[in-house]
Amino acid sequence: MTNNNKPLVLVTGGSGYIAVFIILKLLKEHYRVRTTLRTMSRQDEVKGMLRSGGLTHLEDLSFIQADLSSDQNWDEAVKGAEYVIHVASPTPNKVYKNENEMIEPAREGVLRVLRAARDAGVKRVVLTSAFGAIGVGHTDHKGPFTETDWSNTEADIHAYQKSKTIAEKAAWEFIRKEGNGLELAAVNPVGVMGPILGNDYSHSNSSVRQMLEGKMKSVPKIYSDYVDVRDVADLHILAMTRPEANGERFIASTSENLSMLDVANILRKHLGGDAKNAPKGEIPNFVLRIIALFKPELRMIASLLGLDMSTSNQKAKQVLGWKPRSAEEAIAATGKSMIKIIKGQMG
Repeated sequence: MTNNNKPLVLVTGGSGYIAVFIILKLLKEHYRVRTTLRTMSRQDEVKGMLRSGGLTHLEDLSFIQADLSSDQNWDEAVKGAEYVIHVASPTPNKVYKNENEMIEPAREGVLRVLRAARDAGVKRVVLTSAFGAIGVGHTDHKGPFTETDWSNTEADIHAYQKSKTIAEKAAWEFIRKEGNGLELAAVNPVGVMGPILGNDYSHSNSSVRQMLEGKMKSVPKIYSDYVDVRDVADLHILAMTRPEANGERFIASTSENLSMLDVANILRKHLGGDAKNAPKGEIPNFVLRIIALFKPELRMIASLLGLDMSTSNQKAKQVLGWKPRSAEEAIAATGKSMIKIIKGQMG
C-alpha cells in the first residue's frame, strides 16, 4: 500500500539514465515518486532498472504519460507533488536537420513543466541542465568554469548545448517574471559516468562502449570533466531539499580534467583483458576536423577540440556538503557495467 504521508516528487523522463538513479535515491529515502514517460510501454523497463539498482519494493512508484511537446497530462502529473525534478530533455544522440528541432522542445518543455508546477502549488523545481549551458562557445576562456558562466549561444555550438543554455535561461526568466513564489534550482552535470542498470545510458557511457568494442581506434584530443551518476542523483536531492539551494545553479563534477586517452587508460587499469580494444593513440585535431565535414555526428566533438572545459565543484561542496566519488571510480564503474552488456549481447 502506498503511504500518502510521504512527500510526492514528480520526476520527468523516468526512463532516462540520470532519472532512474534519481528515482532510485528518492524511493530509498522514503519519498513517493510519480514519473512521466512518453511511452507507457517502458514501465517494466524502468522497474527492471530499479530492481537492478537494489530496490525490492516499488509500491511508492507510479507512472503517467506526458510529453514535453504537448500540454496533455501535465496538470495531472504535478497534482499533489511537493517537488518536481525536471530531467527530461532532447538528447544529443540524434542528428537534427534543424537546430530548432532540439531547441524548441527543450525550451517549451521547461516552460510547460514550470507553469504546471506553479499552478499546482509545487514548492520547488530542480532542473537538470548541463555543462553545455555553462562552458561552450568560449574560445579564450582560462581556468575552471563556475556557475556564474553561461555558454555563448551566438557562437557556432551544437544544437544540444544551445538547447540546454536557452532552456535554462528561459526557466530562470520564468521564475523571475511569472514564478509567483515557485522555487528553482539547477544542476549542471559534466560527462556522466557510473554504473549502468539497463539499455538507457549516457552519451559519455556510449563513448566507453565504443572504446571497449574497438570501434574507436584513436581518440580526439578533448579534455573533459566527469561525474558519477549516483553523485548526480545525490546532488539533485540536495538541491531539492536544502533551503540554500533555492535560486542557485550547481555544477556536478569531480573537477578532474581528463583526456579521452586518460579514460581509455583507466579502463585498461580496471578491466585488464576486457579493455584490450581500448584506444592507445590520439587523432590529430586537423584530421578530425576534416572527417567532421563529412560526418555530421562528429561535429559536436570537433567543436570542442582545444578548449579548456575544466570546472569547479566548490559551490556544490561548500553550500550543500556534496561529496562526489572520483572520476576514476565513475569511469571504472561504467566500464565494468558495459562489459556485462557487451558480453550479454555477444553471448
